[in-house]
Amino acid sequence: MAQIMKRIKLHRSLRAGARSREGGELPMMKVGGLQLALQAAILAIVFSATGRAVATDAAAVSNSALEAKMEYCQFCHGPSGQGYRGFYPIPRLAGQQTEYVENQLRAFVERRRPNPIMSNVAHVLSPAMITALATKFRSFNAKPLGGAPKGLVATGEKIFQNGVPEDNVAACAACHGPEALGHEQTPRLAGQLYLYIVKELTNWGKERGQIPAHPDTSFIMAPVAHSLTKPQIEGVAAYLSDLK
Repeated sequence: MAQIMKRIKLHRSLRAGARSREGGELPMMKVGGLQLALQAAILAIVFSATGRAVATDAAAVSNSALEAKMEYCQFCHGPSGQGYRGFYPIPRLAGQQTEYVENQLRAFVERRRPNPIMSNVAHVLSPAMITALATKFRSFNAKPLGGAPKGLVATGEKIFQNGVPEDNVAACAACHGPEALGHEQTPRLAGQLYLYIVKELTNWGKERGQIPAHPDTSFIMAPVAHSLTKPQIEGVAAYLSDLK
């Protein structure tokens, strides 16, 4: 509970500071205010309660083996893991939370996250290599590729920082952080590709948490993604895509 209160207090203090600088007040939450607070608390509880998996000694992987795998990964995910903005958007991994990358690679192996290409890539990786790759990508700080519609950014920022109270959608910042840098199993979203975020939020129920008997933290996002309209999703994606 202490961690939950710390996150909520931090988010509230940041928003209060923004209000004072702007010389005005943000709109007050109406009926959905309490529900949003409870939703944010539940998200924090689940992410915190999952804990970290048993640590693996990344040093057990040789530098040559790691560099060979990194070169293979960057063929699709771009130089320094900046992502690929082609016909089929491939996500940015640069600066991503280590634990999140580890968990997603395991999800590909266990078919909880269906993706034929990534399932084939991930299932040959040892636990030590998974940790080494995740740690390496975490150390990168590639410049965001950008390219999102600028006219959507303001709307996206409002939704990310404040949520959509009338639809009981909690602020994204409550879990992903005010700068969208993530924390442990909660992914970094800052600088993520616009089209990739749009694709993931639009198809969340088809691409995440596909084995109900073995749920993971991805199920938390299902009601949030389902509650956002396409214009709202595009706004959030546009805002996040240029964050550093």
